[in-house]
Amino acid sequence: MQAIRVVTSELSWCLRCSRRYWQRNVSIQSLSLLSFSPRRFNTTEAIPPVALENEEKQYAPKIQQLVKDISQLTLLEVADLNELLKKTLKIADTPMMAVGAVASSAKPKDEEAEASEAKQEKVNFNVKLTKFDDSKKVALIKEVKNVVPGLNLVQAKKFVESLPQLVKTDVPKEEAEKLKAALEAVGATVVLD
Repeated sequence: MQAIRVVTSELSWCLRCSRRYWQRNVSIQSLSLLSFSPRRFNTTEAIPPVALENEEKQYAPKIQQLVKDISQLTLLEVADLNELLKKTLKIADTPMMAVGAVASSAKPKDEEAEASEAKQEKVNFNVKLTKFDDSKKVALIKEVKNVVPGLNLVQAKKFVESLPQLVKTDVPKEEAEKLKAALEAVGATVVLD
């Protein structure tokens, strides 16, 4: 099989590089006369001639019969065929990209997958400031200035006035809870995402 791949890759390279080179130096009949070791190949058929650019490719009857048989299968049978081929050929499942704006149908999850998601605990959180008490605005501005590094009072005031804002992102659970408690103590409403 590898020898056929090498021959076909060399032929396609020749076609791409120079059609004249292909026509002058390689004859299609010589390819069909090549003999391969029967131990490596279980077919005695000659290699079919390569179709030129303006000719329609001719497919082997075996391939045509396969296409005819597969086209008559139902969707469930095609899915079973796909699964069997993946197992037989040891092909890993890879997710396919969505095409266009086609809505993807949600498949019901296994109970094990749901249980593992429930057990999986979120490690990092985003601390989001959503509202604040107007009477405690000054104290909140000072607290935001202390919590967010690199902010001066003017920047902290603009930060507080343009809510909702992320105070910190990807912080550990303990730090996020401490930050939430400190901001809520000065009249803010904080959400952990």
